[in-house]
Amino acid sequence: MRITNNMMVNNFLINLNKNLSRLDDIQYKMATGKKIRYPSDDPVVTARSLRLRTDVSEIEQLQKNVDDAISWVDITESALADITENLQRVRELTVRGANGTNTKEDMAQIAKEVAQIKQHIIQVGNTNYAGRYIFSGFKTDTAPINPDGSFSDTGSFTSSGGYPIDLSTGNNIIQFELMKANYIGINKTANQIFYIQGEADENKGNLFKVLDNLINALESGDVNTVNSLLSNIDRHIDNVVAQRGDVGALQNRLELIKNRLSDDNVNFTTLLSNNEDVDMAEIIMQLKTAENVYRAALQTGAQILPPTLLDFLRF
Repeated sequence: MRITNNMMVNNFLINLNKNLSRLDDIQYKMATGKKIRYPSDDPVVTARSLRLRTDVSEIEQLQKNVDDAISWVDITESALADITENLQRVRELTVRGANGTNTKEDMAQIAKEVAQIKQHIIQVGNTNYAGRYIFSGFKTDTAPINPDGSFSDTGSFTSSGGYPIDLSTGNNIIQFELMKANYIGINKTANQIFYIQGEADENKGNLFKVLDNLINALESGDVNTVNSLLSNIDRHIDNVVAQRGDVGALQNRLELIKNRLSDDNVNFTTLLSNNEDVDMAEIIMQLKTAENVYRAALQTGAQILPPTLLDFLRF
């Protein structure tokens, strides 16, 4: 077969372009650190990367959910600690008011302090986190406790009997997705904190009713009534302490979930990196090899391309 000049030039240019294309591909991988430039380069690696990226994104969102839940629960625990402390003070004042040695003026002063504590507990019961009332169930834009100590009419806090219903397993529990397809309730409702569940007598079950009765008894100097209210106050202290116990257990669980998600994020990020990131040492070697091949191709082309008439002209 006769080899013409055009054939040699065309073959040289084709091979040179292949070398340039290979060099360009290696340079792209080195500049970006990624194995894949186009999905067609390796469909299997591309599909796996998409799945892993989706997993990493889901984990990152769950981590944000956990952080939000931890903040919510921390504020809840702080509020319950404040309520517990103030109820302990109310108990101390009740014991003092029931000893029978106080003057009428002493009883009035005790009543005033109890009234102030009641208002403070109401404020704590209306604790707001990021524009949401933490004890209001789903209706987070409505304060659960009115200034007088009555429950707000949220449409779900009271039964037909006029006292709060048991919402411990009801619809007012706010749930966060903290693990994939796994939802956890993170809030406490006002009636769980301020009402003894299962107590039909509102004068015993409603903390604010108990405090009102205590204030009235102190103001009137009714020592017997003050003494009888001590057991109700103890029940409410026990109830708040029990709710704090639930919140404390939830805090521990959230920390476990947070640690688990952190480990999962590291693992999936590592898998993603192994799947789509280049080995930099290997790609540098490939780049040097491609550069050498390209230079050799240029030198070879300069030698094998046939001379033209211009090479023999003399001026």
